[in-house]
Amino acid sequence: MQRDELELHLPPVFEIGQKVRLRKLIKNDGTFPGQEIGAILGNIGDIGYIASIGTYLQTSYIYAVHFLETGFVVGCRKRELESVEEKS
Repeated sequence: MQRDELELHLPPVFEIGQKVRLRKLIKNDGTFPGQEIGAILGNIGDIGYIASIGTYLQTSYIYAVHFLETGFVVGCRKRELESVEEKS
């Protein structure tokens, strides 16, 4: 059993509006309209905000992240993101 299989039994790790950073290069797998397959949608270190939270195959959360620099809203899994702490 993979560890993501039980993810939906817990609340989402991130919240809508939360600032996050990409931990992984994200390329279009064919599900992002208007971009070629393989086009880079987000680079490691890119900052975005959680716009919505959905599910994938009833096993894990998908976080729609809005990257302000590109305007892209990209679906990301928990392992692809990390929280960005706001300095006060």
